[in-house]
Amino acid sequence: MSLFVTFEGIEGSGKSTHLRYLAAHLREAGREVVETREPGGTQAGEAIRRLLLGRDVVPLTAETELLLYCADRAQHVAEVIRPALATGRVVLCDRFSDSTIAYQGNGRGLDLGTLRALDAHARSGLWPGLTFLLDCPAEEGLARARGRVGGQAGSGDRFERESMPFHERVRAGFLALAAAEPARFCILDAAQPIERVRARVIAEAERRLGVAA
Repeated sequence: MSLFVTFEGIEGSGKSTHLRYLAAHLREAGREVVETREPGGTQAGEAIRRLLLGRDVVPLTAETELLLYCADRAQHVAEVIRPALATGRVVLCDRFSDSTIAYQGNGRGLDLGTLRALDAHARSGLWPGLTFLLDCPAEEGLARARGRVGGQAGSGDRFERESMPFHERVRAGFLALAAAEPARFCILDAAQPIERVRARVIAEAERRLGVAA
């Protein structure tokens, strides 16, 4: 049974780690799983990712940044996500539309109406059946993210270099999205021990897959 699952959260919240844990668990249970990410997931998407998140940060306007994310998503949905779902696979994606709303909308301050319209066109009606929001204080998440590259403020990728108020706006955006769609979102306290979070992710995914079946 196919299911589209997304992992969302601020920098350093543990999305990628828990996506990998869930993928391994589902494969051990005999399910076919596709792991993917945004930006990226396709050859074109990886080129866009290097432009958006490369260590040599290329100056971009907020509007250009948004359009690049939408271009990445359109290719990703058409080339990877829809075909995988059509063959009954579980698709686990590190970031999707919620990140665009939280980062480019709440973080950058772009008009949410325009942003949502562009995103809707890019994803062509596709929407996750389950979204895990890994939530933690912005200061803690950013410290983890910067610690991965041994840097301080001003180091890391385009978003890791942003100010604390930016990351606090992004976190607030994610929480607002989760409050608006409680049936889709599963909010997880990413500050808890990793095994506790992992168990909750697995339990919720299995519950949703059971309902879908």
